[in-house]
Amino acid sequence: MFIQTESTPNPATLKFLPGQTVLETGTADFPTAEGASASPLATRIFAVNGVSGVFFGNDFVTVTKGDDIEWDHIKPAILGAVMEHFQSGQPVMAGDAIAPSGHAEHTGEDGEIVGQIKELLDTRVRPAVAQDGGDITFHGFDRGVVYLHMQGACAGCPSSTLTLKMGIENLLRHYIPEVTEVRPVAV
Repeated sequence: MFIQTESTPNPATLKFLPGQTVLETGTADFPTAEGASASPLATRIFAVNGVSGVFFGNDFVTVTKGDDIEWDHIKPAILGAVMEHFQSGQPVMAGDAIAPSGHAEHTGEDGEIVGQIKELLDTRVRPAVAQDGGDITFHGFDRGVVYLHMQGACAGCPSSTLTLKMGIENLLRHYIPEVTEVRPVAV
C-alpha cells in the first residue's frame, strides 16, 4: 500500500491519500481525541503524540498537528497508523456509526433561499475545498447572513477568512441577492 501526502493551505494540516475509499458518503470531523471513539481509524491516528485533529473525506484523511511539534517527527507514525488500519480490515467508522457531518436542516420561510445556498455550496464550493483537505457545511441563515462550519484543513487555516469573505461570500451574493454576509461558526 502506498499512501501519498499533500500539503494544504493550512500549515498545521497534512492530507493523506491512501489510494482507496475512506468514506462512502459524507465527511467525518474529529476535532478532539475524545470524540474519536466512533472511528477505529481516528482513534489510531490520535494515538500518535502531537495529533490535534482528524478529518475524513471520500478518499482522503487530513491530520492537524499541535503547534509544538514538527511534521518530520510525526508524519512517519501517522503514515504507519493509516497503513496498519487499512491492512487490518477494520471499518473506518465503528459499528453503526455514520459520518456525522453535512448541512444543517433549515425550517422556515427562507427554505427556497437556503436550498439555493446548499446547492451552490455542494456544486461550487465543497469540491474545491475537498481538494485542500477540508469541508464547509451550511449551519444557518438569518436576515441575510449565511453561517458556515469549516472542517478539516479549513478549520484554523490562516487563509480561511479570505476564502470565506472574498470567495464564498462573493459567490453567494452574486447568485443569491438575499445573501449579505458569510460568517464562520464553531460547533
